[in-house]
Amino acid sequence: MDTVVKKVGAGSVDKLQRMLGTFDENLNEIMDEFGVVARVDGLDVVIEGTKINAELAASVIESLLALAETSETVDRGRVNYCIELARDGRAGDITKLSSDTVAITYRGKPVKCKTVGQKHYVDAIRKNPVTFGIGPAGTGKTYLAVCLAVQAMKQKQVEKIILTRPAVEAGEKLGFLPGDLQTKVDPYLRPLYDALQEMLGLETYSKFMERGSIEIAPLAYMRGRTLSGAFVILDEAQNATREQMKMFLTRLGDGSKMVVTGDVTQIDLPSGKSSGLSHAAEILKDVDGVKIIKLNDKDVVRNPMVMRIVRAYEKHDSGRLSNDGNETE
Repeated sequence: MDTVVKKVGAGSVDKLQRMLGTFDENLNEIMDEFGVVARVDGLDVVIEGTKINAELAASVIESLLALAETSETVDRGRVNYCIELARDGRAGDITKLSSDTVAITYRGKPVKCKTVGQKHYVDAIRKNPVTFGIGPAGTGKTYLAVCLAVQAMKQKQVEKIILTRPAVEAGEKLGFLPGDLQTKVDPYLRPLYDALQEMLGLETYSKFMERGSIEIAPLAYMRGRTLSGAFVILDEAQNATREQMKMFLTRLGDGSKMVVTGDVTQIDLPSGKSSGLSHAAEILKDVDGVKIIKLNDKDVVRNPMVMRIVRAYEKHDSGRLSNDGNETE
């Protein structure tokens, strides 16, 4: 195939250096991925390769330069994500993420969506009374929901935050754990505590907990209640039974918002119990005011290894389903 030359202008030394990464690691990643040769010529990046690969590499570099201009972190995770978008013909979508600040942590750090899937998830929560966020580990489902809950309370859109999870983990039951109820449920709810403390700081978090503005409890404690004026998050919802899911969703009261998060590939329910998450997402998908957002491996924002692990499991599970001819939970 004929070799073509593409040139991308950085505009400034600072942008160029941020895009290139330490010891040009970002540029090297792009060259390896697309099989092109790239070099820096003044403030330009010159790319040589086949027409399609040179164009893909150029689109990734343009996206990374756009991120660099907004002072966003241009790390390996962002590079890999831009490569994924470019392969899907959506390289320009990355620029939509930097303009929207989801929340500000107590240390003053802005929280922003890192993937297009996360942006759709955040927009859905803002616009709908009930949102389902379904996807693998590392996609920010719980963290972003907590961020939006804290923002809603700060802006007096809700009076309290209620966080809940099914107390089911790898077959263990609360009764086997030592201590009182709070001690028993703490290990299950630790990710929620951590996210709240990062958003509010320990002192403010403790004050809100003491006066009941933040409530964290097992899912079973939602029965019989009407949750009004609250931002309610059900985490690890794949471990809720169909009956528990229906019970939870029908607790919705006036002025409240619900977010249900979970990963249908990590169900820890006892044998014979089906997950209420997949069931609810299917039967509620056409209900007005309910939005189902499905995140995938491209939305994983942890170490790039997590994305590879998720994909390996998905590939294995897909092969197993094809061989069996039946879907298993």
